[in-house]
Amino acid sequence: MDITSRKPQKSAVVTGAGSGIGRSVALALAGAGWSVALAGRRAEALEETAALAGKDADVLCVRTDVTSPDEVGELFAATRDAYGRVDLLFNNAGTFGPGGVPVEDLSYEAWRSVVDVNLNGAFLCAQAAFRAMKEQDPQGGRIINNGSISAHAPRPDSVAYTATKHAMTGLTKSLSLDGRRYRIAVGQIDIGNAATEMTQRMQTGIPQANGELAVEPVMDAADVARTVLHMAELPLEANIQFATVLATAMPYIGRG
Repeated sequence: MDITSRKPQKSAVVTGAGSGIGRSVALALAGAGWSVALAGRRAEALEETAALAGKDADVLCVRTDVTSPDEVGELFAATRDAYGRVDLLFNNAGTFGPGGVPVEDLSYEAWRSVVDVNLNGAFLCAQAAFRAMKEQDPQGGRIINNGSISAHAPRPDSVAYTATKHAMTGLTKSLSLDGRRYRIAVGQIDIGNAATEMTQRMQTGIPQANGELAVEPVMDAADVARTVLHMAELPLEANIQFATVLATAMPYIGRG
């Protein structure tokens, strides 16, 4: 796609853009006229997202491993080269890790792999976004971190995922405070049971806190994308600090 043919008004970086929530958000942003850098580890999946965005969409595919400082730096350099600035980071890349493994049996390698993607990767991308948004003219931009309702309440046998999502909340608060002086607004969206490849098990039965297996309701990922788009298009003088979007009838509030 010819990314030099026009000067975009707003540009975004979306990590984990090759599937699920990342793909839905990237398509929503592109459909609303944003220029979008699609980041993810699988080049073919990014190309599929680009194709779904349509021939008129202004998108850039950048294969990126968010756990690599060098690759994250290259992602933001490519975005600035293509679009001149970075107005938005949707910090979305993440992994559940091995599900259903009791804490006493979880290997250090499995723990570390979840921390590397969900927390270290989120930090590296936010750091790169801060640098770009601080330096550009006009200064500023927005970061939206993808948390989880696990940032509030865990599922059984999910210690690595839950710990990193709680850490994401701390990252969001600290970035939000530090970003004020640079006109960088930082918020978080906590998502519950969006229908994606990662949540297929919700529809076949997933362990509950009482030890039972239960099928859980899911919602369309497009409903999440609309919420992210609303957060993204607020003026920098306004910020949605935390938003929670979940399938209405899922067992989360109360006792299920």
